[in-house]
Amino acid sequence: MPLTFTLFTEDTKPPPALPDQLLTLWTDVTNAGGAVGFVPPVTPADIRPRAEAHLGAVAEGRTRLLAAFTADGRLAATAFLSFNDHPLMRHWAWLYTVMVDPALQGRGYGAELLQEAERQARDLGLDALRLTCRGGEGLERFYASCGYKEVGRVPEAIRVAPGDDRDDISMLLPLPRGE
Repeated sequence: MPLTFTLFTEDTKPPPALPDQLLTLWTDVTNAGGAVGFVPPVTPADIRPRAEAHLGAVAEGRTRLLAAFTADGRLAATAFLSFNDHPLMRHWAWLYTVMVDPALQGRGYGAELLQEAERQARDLGLDALRLTCRGGEGLERFYASCGYKEVGRVPEAIRVAPGDDRDDISMLLPLPRGE
């Protein structure tokens, strides 16, 4: 099943169903064990403030939402690209809240999403994408398989539960010009 990608910006009005689809996706990913800012179990009400903040940043032009849809219009995957406002860091962007619907995982959609994010970043004239991921999940191996390099690690910076601290891993994907 092929995915269709859309990059939502301050100039692109998302479909009315998108906020609810985002809440459902984020809830499902978290409850399936995804490391996307929460610890299960969660409800859409738990996620709503963060989702609204993300969508607000898109509406303000500080962030872009890369959304992947199935042929029937279902939100299958997302990634947010957040621009730096610091004048010395405007040449790269943060990639965050990278999610693939748990029911659709194992089909290569995560790698496809990251490839599209890379393409969009190049089109925006960026020199690199940077992300962080939670240690202990194997995520750094996945991102490395997509070309990201580990550039930093803060041991035990993420507390998912008492006695369960995880490393905060920083990864970078350089986007050399002319490729």
